[in-house]
Amino acid sequence: MNSKNGAKDSPSRLIDARIKELNDWRGETLARVRMLMKQADPEVVEEWKWRGVPVWEHAGIICTGETYKAVVKLTFAKGASLEDPSGLFNSSLEGNTRRAIDIHEGDKIDEKALKALIRAAVALNTSSAAKRPRRRS
Repeated sequence: MNSKNGAKDSPSRLIDARIKELNDWRGETLARVRMLMKQADPEVVEEWKWRGVPVWEHAGIICTGETYKAVVKLTFAKGASLEDPSGLFNSSLEGNTRRAIDIHEGDKIDEKALKALIRAAVALNTSSAAKRPRRRS
């Protein structure tokens, strides 16, 4: 998608377009997750990667929002390192790094628990970023 001036559309506009294009429960779910992401972390940065995947970042990837025919998959980049007291993670449980939440049509999102998980991911990213040695220019 290119705008009239030849510049690429912003990631946020591409995510808007994806939500509109889906035009079903998946778009509604992605829009809801996006709103919760912004409520949990007002400094979140939206990206568009891997040929069409919405990505939310803050000092590193928080999670991706992939849409499939039967599921909206929220993959947390460092999910295996996060406390999940509400048991939201229900997919990609075998890996050493990532964890995912598969949301199916009709599923109710535990908004409080999801926002807590987002905040925990941001805290982990910012603590990791603080520990990384700074590159010299």
